Amino acid sequence: MPDPAKDDALIHASDAGIERLLEIMRRLRDPETGCPWDIEQDFGSIAPYTIEEAYEVADAIQRQDWSELEGELGDLLLQTVYHTAMGEEAGHFTFATVVNNISDKMVARHPHVFGDENRNKSAEQQTIDWEKIKAAERAGKKQQGTLDGVALGLPGMTRAVKLQKRLARVGFDWANTDSVLDKIIEEAAELVEARDTQDPDSIEDEFGDLLFVIANLARHLDVDPEAAVRRTNAKVERRFRAIETRLAAMGKTPSASDLDEMDALWNAVKAEERQSDSKG
Repeated sequence: MPDPAKDDALIHASDAGIERLLEIMRRLRDPETGCPWDIEQDFGSIAPYTIEEAYEVADAIQRQDWSELEGELGDLLLQTVYHTAMGEEAGHFTFATVVNNISDKMVARHPHVFGDENRNKSAEQQTIDWEKIKAAERAGKKQQGTLDGVALGLPGMTRAVKLQKRLARVGFDWANTDSVLDKIIEEAAELVEARDTQDPDSIEDEFGDLLFVIANLARHLDVDPEAAVRRTNAKVERRFRAIETRLAAMGKTPSASDLDEMDALWNAVKAEERQSDSKG
């Protein structure tokens, strides 16, 4: 039987590490004395928070905000603790088995570090070997199809790239970027045709086809499409904030401006950025 005094001491022990966090989660999920909101949650309701926290980690890294990254990594760790707590309650797994599982996997996937394989090989060869090991793991799980095991919960463009990499392994791929660009033109034309029909389902279908081919172009160019669009999002935010600052200096707001004026300011900001980059 748990000792409340001992448990309270653990919760307030700042140097207790992961055991402290595990106990905090156990207390939050306690059906009699825990937090009502935490008690109500399940895997499905927590999963969106897990995804959100992973993106916030990536955001802190992109901004090189190391202090914030520390906090965001803690938030992401909490998500793992949350899921393992629910898994333990349901009898599926425990935090210890999750740790053992990933530890075993890392050892098995790095025979050149933890085994007797030669470590003297390129990063490219290590990637090839990694994929071979993963393929063997999928075979052990009876995932025989080329596209088996690509997680459904991935962001759309990331999953598109992963699917395309699998297809490329079996030769279902364009040979060069010119062929992909031709396909983009074809898909864009089909999207225009769908738009003219004003059929929402057809428009969505063709728009998805276009995005899928754009993701393929990103793969051929060795570009992460998610990173690329995040970079563009940041650029748009930066430039539009500069537009707002310049409008404010004129005693105006965006709603009191018009497209021509804001477009001219955008081009001015863009030109200044390029000039600054060339000097750097």
